[in-house]
Amino acid sequence: MSMQQGQAHGVRRFGRWNTLGLYTLCEREVLRFAVVWTQTLLAPLVTSGLFLLIFTIAIGPRRGDVMGVPFTQFIAPGILMMTVIQNAFTNTSSSIMVSKVQGNIVDTLMPPLSPAELVIGYIVGGVARGLIVALAIALGLALTTGQVPTHPLWLLLFVILGSALMGGIGVIAGIFAQKFDQMAAITNFIITPLAFLSGTFYSVEALPAGLREITHMNPIFYLIDGVRFGMIGVSDSSPLLGLAVSVLSVAVICFVAWTLFRKGTRLKS
Repeated sequence: MSMQQGQAHGVRRFGRWNTLGLYTLCEREVLRFAVVWTQTLLAPLVTSGLFLLIFTIAIGPRRGDVMGVPFTQFIAPGILMMTVIQNAFTNTSSSIMVSKVQGNIVDTLMPPLSPAELVIGYIVGGVARGLIVALAIALGLALTTGQVPTHPLWLLLFVILGSALMGGIGVIAGIFAQKFDQMAAITNFIITPLAFLSGTFYSVEALPAGLREITHMNPIFYLIDGVRFGMIGVSDSSPLLGLAVSVLSVAVICFVAWTLFRKGTRLKS
């Protein structure tokens, strides 16, 4: 009897999924940014609006059409997606980083949550923030410029995939970073350049052949290109190719994050 009781200790009693625990983690990650919405939701909206205004004033009047559409309409989807991926990355990376610095990461690791549930819980928070930011920017574009999505389902799909990808990368960055300086370095020297150099403000067809090939190896390019197709109906590459690359990228990143949680890398002493 005692042996059976001993074997019962630590056994997962929630079946395949701990639904309540996963829901609680998702709710916590959403509330994290919702309670400070002026910083996490309003600020990105203002920043993206300033980007669009500055480029429109400085370049718009002298810039001709790009891929058959006005320059302002061309860069709007890129700005939208750039803002989405930056916010999704920030949401997951800051959550793990703050927990590690404050020493309460154990509160997340101790509950009976599997590595897969931890990955999903954190990424759901990033996706929720990305979707809300995308919706706010899309509404702002519709009200100020009259620009509405040409293919709304494609737009929604790429926003979700982009948020999931960058949310997963944020999880990985949050696990590996030990200090806020390291996280800032990842943001400034990896995430921001990848976003800016992925066709956000230009068509990659205008690049020299070598740079064009390098850009096509960047998964963020396909996210921005897919959102552009969803918004204005034109893109540099096939949206089906972008969808395949994005899904594969999300799967790879989620697997890496799952492996890190399973091994307890830089999380468990």
